[in-house]
Amino acid sequence: MTAPMPMGDGPLIPMPELTVAAVRHAIARIAPSRIHAFDEHLAEAATNAQQSQSLAPLRAFIHVWAINVAIARYPTRAARFHDLEALIDAGNEDPTDALTEVQQILQAAKAEAGL
Repeated sequence: MTAPMPMGDGPLIPMPELTVAAVRHAIARIAPSRIHAFDEHLAEAATNAQQSQSLAPLRAFIHVWAINVAIARYPTRAARFHDLEALIDAGNEDPTDALTEVQQILQAAKAEAGL
């Protein structure tokens, strides 16, 4: 049995450690529909790390998913982020303000993740 998700604008879960297992567990709790994408990206990163004989692809992988968790653990922020993405993708108006706000959200998420 899983613990109930808190209500309001607080984080749904604490920010996990920057390990594959901890970030995967966080994704499973707050964005279970993204687990398949997580696993596919992990396999790709592992293959790239092996081929390049470098840990850089695995570091990049964990950074991307930690930022995803940092955004998704606040439902209001996640919704705003997705709204901004949709607005930018639609191309119906000047995206400057939306891009600025996306950058602010990403910077806050990076800081929360310790990146």
